[in-house]
Amino acid sequence: MKKKRICLLLVLIMIVTLFAGCGANNTEKEDEDTITVYLWTNAMYEKYAPYIQSQLPDINIQFVVGNNDLDFYKFMDENGELPDIITCCRFSLHDAAPLKDSLMDLSTTSEAGAIYDSYLTSFTNEDGSVNWLPMCADVHGFITNKALFDKYNIPLPTDYKSFVLACQAFEEMGIRGYVGDYAYDYTCMETLQGVSIPELTSLEGRKWRTAYSDPASTERVGLEDTVWPVVFAQMEQFIKDVNLTPDVLEFGYDMPVNMFANGEAAMISGSSARVSEFRDQGIDTVILPYFGQNDEQWLMTTPYLQVALNRNLEKDEARREKAMKVLDVMISEEGQTLLPTGQDVLSYSQDVGIHLTDSLENLRPLIEQNHMYIRIASNDFFAVSKNVVSKMITGEYNAQQAYEAFDAGLRQPKDDSAEVILTSGKAYSNIFHSKGGNESYSVMANSLRGIYGSDVLIAAGNSFTGSVLQADYTEKMVSCMVMPNNLSSFQRDMTGAELRETIKAYVEGTEGGFKPFNRGSLPVVSGITIEVEENKGTYTLKKVKRDGKEIKDDETFSVTCLATPGHFAPFLADESRVFTEGEEIVRTAWTKSVKSGAVELAQPEHYITLK
Repeated sequence: MKKKRICLLLVLIMIVTLFAGCGANNTEKEDEDTITVYLWTNAMYEKYAPYIQSQLPDINIQFVVGNNDLDFYKFMDENGELPDIITCCRFSLHDAAPLKDSLMDLSTTSEAGAIYDSYLTSFTNEDGSVNWLPMCADVHGFITNKALFDKYNIPLPTDYKSFVLACQAFEEMGIRGYVGDYAYDYTCMETLQGVSIPELTSLEGRKWRTAYSDPASTERVGLEDTVWPVVFAQMEQFIKDVNLTPDVLEFGYDMPVNMFANGEAAMISGSSARVSEFRDQGIDTVILPYFGQNDEQWLMTTPYLQVALNRNLEKDEARREKAMKVLDVMISEEGQTLLPTGQDVLSYSQDVGIHLTDSLENLRPLIEQNHMYIRIASNDFFAVSKNVVSKMITGEYNAQQAYEAFDAGLRQPKDDSAEVILTSGKAYSNIFHSKGGNESYSVMANSLRGIYGSDVLIAAGNSFTGSVLQADYTEKMVSCMVMPNNLSSFQRDMTGAELRETIKAYVEGTEGGFKPFNRGSLPVVSGITIEVEENKGTYTLKKVKRDGKEIKDDETFSVTCLATPGHFAPFLADESRVFTEGEEIVRTAWTKSVKSGAVELAQPEHYITLK
């Protein structure tokens, strides 16, 4: 009898071990099969991400709405969790330098070979390697009220001299010839560079830019003394020529737009998207390039996104091949046309044709000549440009003083000290697993449910920005744990039947809202568990349980839903179920709670079973 019990016990141990091993093996396989792609904005989650997944049905892609900030990826890299594929818009090679050794060299790939050399040069390291590929750009210049020019019989500018004469002619009539939103750093930075593009693209200018962006350099690089004094002298002249007065430093986005629409300003700074906006309002509008004071014309381009790949992919050829397939779809012509730029897409790739709307048709010759300048956009340049250009406009700095102040600002040592407000003693995976879900997202959902004090929390699959790392978090990095693009909270009490219908809409999608397009885009829940059935890319909610039992229709729950207002619009339109929207976006509420010491990271739970 005793021998039978021992044998039965051994059999049970073997069965448990076998099932545990199968679970572990399945989890490991899911990890190996998943390619993580971090998107810099939630807008890319709408059409772009679903398109990429639809073209690669055999590759499981975990799309994460990350942050448009390279400091975020430096933090991830320092803690061993760099994604497979990274995208970023607010980018400079200078700021990307610390990531160089962790990223693949793409210089010899066909993907890099397709990019026009004139643009790839700005992304090439001094040793010839290329870690970041620029994909496409929007165009910035002078948004011009052509109807106003016609009304007052003033010729449209064709060079710097005629541009200045036009501004002066309008000023004599009591109309601002040109204004811009100089309350913002990007307008200060773009104007400083825009008025001197011929100088900045000269041999000396390109040499300086390469040295400034050199990843191998450990020194703070300032301005050189040949090109940049000319740049500031021409900026000083521009300020005088167009009569930029100190009031423009108070102009935010709306003021120049309203002045333009009301006929109070003939030209403003902006992107080609504004041309369509004003034309829709019945204003005959065109965009003009930057005019060099040597009579050259150039377009200022802002890369919509740059993309890089994790060097660790080279350790596993199968994963590397998958990642390259994803990259190829991302940079394809159809992929680029689905990017939510809201305007013409000017690709840096020779493999993508030029498709111009009427907004840019007048600039076709410049585009075909590749007279498109990629702005220098390091974090230092944003900050220092705002400070220096503002003081040039007020008259506090002349050209020489501005040059010296800008140079000193770039050379000033960076202060990386910041208070730690959260410490995670453990790292959690952000890969979705069919048995359990996303461990990292579960930590965040459970923690936020405690902050909102709800029985149940439902979060859209794009709510959180990746792995909870075993790391010390500063306030900036704490805020980066939540999706940046207006993630909001909505609360109400629900019956079990209403809760089930709400979760069903999150899982299966709803008209006018968001529809999950792969496993990683399924919602995260806290306080309950769900069972979901997958069938060829579609998802069906089967069960909703609390404490292991299916919820009853007449039960009541306090529920918090997390989503962007756009994705939550169908719920808000239902007048029979009124939600209370949180006063602060989730990112702000989360950061404030952590900073106050009211948050201790919750433990993850198995919240979903996908069959």
